[in-house]
Amino acid sequence: MTTSSELLQRHLPRARVVKAFDNIYFKHLAVLARPAGDERTVLPIAGDDGEAKTAAAELIGALGYDTLDIGALAESWRTQPGTPVYGTPYAAGEPFWEHGAAQADADTVRKAVDAAER
Repeated sequence: MTTSSELLQRHLPRARVVKAFDNIYFKHLAVLARPAGDERTVLPIAGDDGEAKTAAAELIGALGYDTLDIGALAESWRTQPGTPVYGTPYAAGEPFWEHGAAQADADTVRKAVDAAER
């Protein structure tokens, strides 16, 4: 099954698509950023272009987050609504949109990404 990110890449063949920021609630995104060197929340990214993923990771790092490369755009379905990494790891309770923010480290995010099922 083709992901929406892959479809976007096909539609914009000269673009270098990197999927990021789609799985964290905007209110949590606004408060979880931390300076480099601190314990930081981790956001998954996916893309087919390694150079583009590096640039995206650098931008995300400058914004106060660390990244976890989950692979190609074909794997980006793992961060879609309804998957374990969508919203929940970054909240103090469920449903995530009704609770305050909580830090999510790389291990937490990796386990949630790996637990996704189609």
